[in-house]
Amino acid sequence: MPAALARWWAMRERRGKVYLVGAGPGASDLITMRGAECLRRADTVIYDYLANPDLLRLAPAKAALLPAGDIRGSGRRIDQDALNQVLIARARRGETVVRLKGGDPFIFGRGGEEAEALAHAGVAFEVVPGVTSAIAAPTYAGIPLTHRRYGSFVAFLTGHRGSSKKSSAPVPWKELAAAAKRGGTLVLLMASERMRDVLGELVKAGLASRTPAAAIQWATTASQRTVRATLATLAARCEREKLGAPAVIVVGECAGLRDQVKWFEAMPLFGKRIVVTRARDAASGFAADLRALGADVIEFPTIEFAPPTSYAALDRAIARLGKFDWVIFTSATGVDAFIARVKRLGHDIREMSRASIGAIGPATAERVRAYALRVAAMPEEYRAEAIVPAIGRRRIRGTRILIPRAQVAREALPEILRGAGAREVAVVHAYRTVRPKVAAADRVREMAAAGEIDLVTFTSSSTVTNFCAMVGEPTRPIKAAAIGPITAQTAEKKGFEVVVRPMRYTVPALAAAICDYFSGRAGAS
Repeated sequence: MPAALARWWAMRERRGKVYLVGAGPGASDLITMRGAECLRRADTVIYDYLANPDLLRLAPAKAALLPAGDIRGSGRRIDQDALNQVLIARARRGETVVRLKGGDPFIFGRGGEEAEALAHAGVAFEVVPGVTSAIAAPTYAGIPLTHRRYGSFVAFLTGHRGSSKKSSAPVPWKELAAAAKRGGTLVLLMASERMRDVLGELVKAGLASRTPAAAIQWATTASQRTVRATLATLAARCEREKLGAPAVIVVGECAGLRDQVKWFEAMPLFGKRIVVTRARDAASGFAADLRALGADVIEFPTIEFAPPTSYAALDRAIARLGKFDWVIFTSATGVDAFIARVKRLGHDIREMSRASIGAIGPATAERVRAYALRVAAMPEEYRAEAIVPAIGRRRIRGTRILIPRAQVAREALPEILRGAGAREVAVVHAYRTVRPKVAAADRVREMAAAGEIDLVTFTSSSTVTNFCAMVGEPTRPIKAAAIGPITAQTAEKKGFEVVVRPMRYTVPALAAAICDYFSGRAGAS
């Protein structure tokens, strides 16, 4: 952003502004890019209970996070007028306020009322559309709302009457029933508690009782449940199967396509709630892979990367880069941290031209190659103990070896290299892992205690120990996936039931092994 534009934007934002942001239907990755951008700049987030809590991690660490129903922390719900006044007051203090609303702000919510109040108060605001559950729920249940042969238009309506009957326009049941007869699809929100009455009104208005109908609860999440029946039988079936709010009801011939078109519930990890404990920067690809397989992923980073407590040893090693015969990297983070320090000190990477490079694991090797460096040795088994066969004892004997790695790590690698005859093994700290402050710790703790977690994934021993420090050691069986034998051993010592152990110690292999495990295929461990 040009400097002049940045100054204009900063001055504009100092006046305060409210963003009415649609959080989407439930899945955290269904928020819009614009909505996510607003969250990243928020001073205050006031959120609905239907907004996915995982979205709150997008907000800055210093942002105030306030539940809309109890924004003063009293435990008592507040009315809409009081909430409007909080939005106005915080904006007038110069804050960037995000009002995070489930679904879309203007679809059967109070977004219109909040926008009116802000406009009347002269407070700047912006409305960021969201994916409404009225569209997302049928889509994730495999029900197209329109279809060339079955339905050419859609009507959205609410089954929830307003607090004032005078302010609620009467529902045109006869017109709606006639529309559904002529190829329309009816989508009802907030009608779960009155489902029998609402559907009965459509029957009384002349819509055939055999008309296909469906109800979708907690759409787009691991808790999604769908009941398919007819207009006459749907309410009774939902009562039998205890399917209640929040749910979206669909009536019309298009609902009959569910058995052919359902896709989300057919995915291999559908209904599985999986906790990913990798560092936030590293977790996104892994989490995306699991979501692509249908999992409900909770990103709960238990480690962050920080500079070492002292750069002294690393700086001394960089000053004599030309003396080393081997540089061995044990992680992609170590590669990044080492190269960044070389640049910071003003050195030329060609100073290590004499050294061959070893990498433990394909992710580490890939990061090395990203800097246009060649990997001379990578063990077939991605652990420290396999490095000697990969390099060869004759190529180790009498050499000087540099290992830039985490500040706290296993001592196996340097000991093995010294035992193989290395003349010098310089272990230097390029970074350290720290335990992050994560707002979701209470939520994960409650889910673990309630048995609502299907799997926790661990990619290092640090992720295991930090998870236990943040959430507590398991008090009831919790299944885990561990990337390698050392991580698995740590997890088992802490009381986890390790059910997934990939044959190759890589994140893609871990994702594949998780899929195999839940699909019941052999070779998952």
